[in-house]
Amino acid sequence: MLNKSSQILDREAIRSKIKRIAFQVLENNYKEENLYIVGIEGGGAIFGEEIKKELKEISDLKPIFIQLSIDKSQPEISEIKLSAPIEDSEKAVIIIVDDVLNSGKTIFYALRPFINLKVKKIETAFLVNRAHRSFPISASYTGIELATTIQERINFTRSEEGFGVYLE
Repeated sequence: MLNKSSQILDREAIRSKIKRIAFQVLENNYKEENLYIVGIEGGGAIFGEEIKKELKEISDLKPIFIQLSIDKSQPEISEIKLSAPIEDSEKAVIIIVDDVLNSGKTIFYALRPFINLKVKKIETAFLVNRAHRSFPISASYTGIELATTIQERINFTRSEEGFGVYLE
């Protein structure tokens, strides 16, 4: 169990950030009929599902959630799987969601399934942006930006008590 003194965001703060990001997504995509929330397996999928739920509560949008599986430790050689296909891709807006943006490596390689698709737009959403970029990735939507050292770790967790973001 992580030390609670290292908690950066508690359940209430994360809920607030999910709600704010959902409103930003709505503001930028309110006319879209083909909106996909693609959550990277693990924390990104949890965060993406929550954004989808919030969008359904605050709007008439009907976002489709897809889980993307990738080996984060070796994304450059990892097989990437989508839990469902992107339908009518030329009209699709895709928002790739992950819990933490660090170097950008995972998102960079997670884009592979979409490279040969003609899509309307691809955006990214992250709960935490650490800004240690090594790859040309930017965040369209961010919950919080943190100045951390490269050695520190950020963990997004979900438990019976709710969500939490911790610094190790």
